[in-house]
Amino acid sequence: MSFASSPRRPHAGHPLAPRSPNDASAGAGRANRLAASALAALTLAAVLLGGCVDAAPIAGPARYAGPTLRTDLPPAGARGMTVLTRNLAVGADLTPFASAPAAQVPFLAAQTWATVQASNFPARAQALAREIAETRPHLVGLQEVEIVRTQLPGDAAFGGTIPAATVIYDFLALLLDELAARGLGYVPVAVQQNFESELPAFVSFDPLTFLDVRLTDRDVILARADVPVANSAGANFTAALPVSVAGTTLLFLRGWTSVEATVGGMTFRFVNTHLEAEGDAFQAAQAAELLAVLADEPLPVVLVGDFNSAADGSGTPTYELIASAGYTDAWSESHARAAGYTCCQAADLRNAVSTLSERIDIIFVRDGFASGSVGILGGVHVDVLGEMPGDRTASGLWPSDHAGVVATLHLPAAVATAHP
Repeated sequence: MSFASSPRRPHAGHPLAPRSPNDASAGAGRANRLAASALAALTLAAVLLGGCVDAAPIAGPARYAGPTLRTDLPPAGARGMTVLTRNLAVGADLTPFASAPAAQVPFLAAQTWATVQASNFPARAQALAREIAETRPHLVGLQEVEIVRTQLPGDAAFGGTIPAATVIYDFLALLLDELAARGLGYVPVAVQQNFESELPAFVSFDPLTFLDVRLTDRDVILARADVPVANSAGANFTAALPVSVAGTTLLFLRGWTSVEATVGGMTFRFVNTHLEAEGDAFQAAQAAELLAVLADEPLPVVLVGDFNSAADGSGTPTYELIASAGYTDAWSESHARAAGYTCCQAADLRNAVSTLSERIDIIFVRDGFASGSVGILGGVHVDVLGEMPGDRTASGLWPSDHAGVVATLHLPAAVATAHP
């Protein structure tokens, strides 16, 4: 993964597309130097991709200064309990790095960084904030909440170990900024760092220059400022997909976050996760880990996230594993015959016609909310967000490669009072 440099916004001139020098001997020398540099960079990446589980979240360049509340917001629980799950999308396909030869990694990184910049998260954050403003969820589970940092000139390709530190994009800060601009008070109440990677992106041959780009992945829970929360938790899964990049094996960390919240007189645990997409066995193992963590939870549970497992059973067995553990799918309860597709648009988010074709972003509920064949107690209303052409940005970008899912659970008084 790779990206560009400038203190508060992406550098417009980097990275440049690779050029072939006219002089053959000079070209060969440069190619050899570049290959050696790429191999050194991959050694650094092997260290960084492990991630720092307990690293503190890093503030990005944004105006957000703290929670505020619109005066026209209904009191917490007045319309039932509303929750939202949203994968924010990095804005590029990262899987080609797993098969790229070492000497090609800096060129691939340059192309990937250009795609990330073109996916324009600041503009997409506006569209995502509009979704939240329209639905007013009490809790929001976010996945792929990235931080992108750069260093120019970079040192990773030459064996340097200084981490890139200039924040170009902090997805969390930018989204909070847009929410605050709309008078909406949301607070990050659980943040879990997952994988982290730093690679050199090619800039120029003469002088030989690279831009180091550092990508940090996080899962985040936002709570509306009037929702009482407690006992925030989170962790990385023990099961982690090993990814080989030019002969170096890296672990692709995934994780989960949770918090106790009280809405409408009912206290429950809200859990957010992002399971592995590329390894079925690892995905199932991660789901089993999470189910084990929640097995002894005495409170009702709302479990949301990007599960990367199709709800129709056409993909991995993970969806059925969760359902068989006593979790009810809110969409299936509300729309038994509707597809409700949530994945996926093109990685660069520029496809003119929607390509959503599977439902992998799910809101599950357990205990207190659902009772076996009775379904969800009190009723539920569920919508898919960001899937219509009119939801795109002014330049035609989808808000994410995923659609969001929002659910309002209408709890009967007997259920609410049973959980003060």
